[in-house]
Amino acid sequence: MGVVVSFGSEDAGGDRAFAALRDLVADEMAHTNDFILSRMQSQVRMIPELAGHLIKSGGKRLRPLLTLAAIRMCGYRGEDNVRLAASVEFLHTATLLHDDVVDESGLRRGLSTANAIWGNQASVLVGDFLLSRAFQLMVEIGSLRILEILSNAAGIIVEGEVLQLERASDIATTEDTYLRIITAKTATLFAAACQTAAVIAARPAVEEEALESYGKNLGIAFQLVDDALDYSARQASFGKTVGDDFREGKITLPVVLSFRRGSDTERAFWRQVMEEGQQNADDLAMAVQLMNRHGALSDTIERARHYGDMARDALAIFPESAEKTCLLGIVDFCISRAH
Repeated sequence: MGVVVSFGSEDAGGDRAFAALRDLVADEMAHTNDFILSRMQSQVRMIPELAGHLIKSGGKRLRPLLTLAAIRMCGYRGEDNVRLAASVEFLHTATLLHDDVVDESGLRRGLSTANAIWGNQASVLVGDFLLSRAFQLMVEIGSLRILEILSNAAGIIVEGEVLQLERASDIATTEDTYLRIITAKTATLFAAACQTAAVIAARPAVEEEALESYGKNLGIAFQLVDDALDYSARQASFGKTVGDDFREGKITLPVVLSFRRGSDTERAFWRQVMEEGQQNADDLAMAVQLMNRHGALSDTIERARHYGDMARDALAIFPESAEKTCLLGIVDFCISRAH
């Protein structure tokens, strides 16, 4: 049971925006993919097998695509663009491996997760291997500023994971705390992926700050939509099971809003299914019903639109270009996934 939040023509526009971004940097992304495959090789057979399982599993590579487009927008024409994009993707892939272990996930994009196939120990260790590869690439680029930004991002992501673990199933979680978690876990890497593009191109601080703001607000919007999608029938089209967050007791914004706006009886329901973990087959449908009753899903998407608008505004200082058009359009892509 789920709900589809309608966005009219945004869905088609979002798909076109992603296709435009992908086509714009197709050559650079092809080189990046080849570079990623070459740099994840190891004499230990399990490492490339396990890493390759996730890397080849059909992800959109959104973060390195953003990096490559922002690099082009900033006018960089050197040879380290591929290293930077690959470093961003290695960081992201490492967090996915660790996330699946923490969340005890069995599926990602419709395929068995690495931890389901090789076990938790191997997944954690290969995630560590990919982190080491990411930092090796940063050193090869030779920019202490890039190393500072990405290493700081790696630490913040872990802090967000720990904060989420600390607040797991805590129905008293506030919207502010929720935003802290998703900013750390998701938006931080989006921000770093874009900000480092200005650094590698030696652009002024104002442009570095603008790209950091664009990436952060885009990342928040992206995660807000993801969290609404967990209660939507649309989720299946992304290879994910509807209600995973619900079954894991994750306190996301749709839950926070529904709990705050609900009656005493409804709040008792949320305490039972989220804090106490007592769920039956009909509880997901009830959760979606309460979210619709109190506008929790639609308001979550409205907040995503708000952060999307801030992402667009951050790019106003850049002159018009094909790259800027694509970066603006990708905001529509992130939000239209809910349609």
